[in-house]
Amino acid sequence: MREEYAALVRDHPIPKQHVATFLSTNALRGAGNCATSHDGAAHARRHRQQRRWATQVIVTDELARQACTERGLPPPDDVLPMRLLTVPETDIADLGSIIAAALAHSPAARALLADLEREQHVPETAVRDYYDRNQDRFLTPDALRRGVDPFNTVEPSDVHPYEHVEDGISQQLRHAAAHRAFFDWLDQARADVVYAEGYEHPGDPSQPDHEHRH
Repeated sequence: MREEYAALVRDHPIPKQHVATFLSTNALRGAGNCATSHDGAAHARRHRQQRRWATQVIVTDELARQACTERGLPPPDDVLPMRLLTVPETDIADLGSIIAAALAHSPAARALLADLEREQHVPETAVRDYYDRNQDRFLTPDALRRGVDPFNTVEPSDVHPYEHVEDGISQQLRHAAAHRAFFDWLDQARADVVYAEGYEHPGDPSQPDHEHRH
């Protein structure tokens, strides 16, 4: 029966039809329409990569669901929606398209990320170091209006006091650390996933048309 499945996630099957439905109802459905009859190979390649991409989003959702269960987190209220939600371009640039899409669509992935963030500890020295090295991010509105150059000498009054921004920096650093932990978790969690032919990771170097984008 394995030929009916796009992937097996710890023996949990991801039906090929699930991937096909996801692709047919989300924003990628028209991505290959620019290919003409004179470029059938490019059209087929794009379709394969879209299918592999969609498989990874669905696999990430299933892995996250299993991780939430193992961590004793409340079951997610929803399943991964078939219709693609809007994924901010900045998230795609920062996280890669697969993880950005999974976090946008999968309640389980978001619940896992939040749990990972609660585990992160950022020492005060790291927060202070970030503040000292990124003075340009903490200029006051008045300093910005006057065009103060943060990379030259800056008066103390031109920068928000450390005590006023410490909590925000700490939260930002915990958030970044949680994303790194999520990346590490996903790399390990999907190592044992078994894929059907044509549904492998789009960046799998064993595939002749692999891509390095995630």
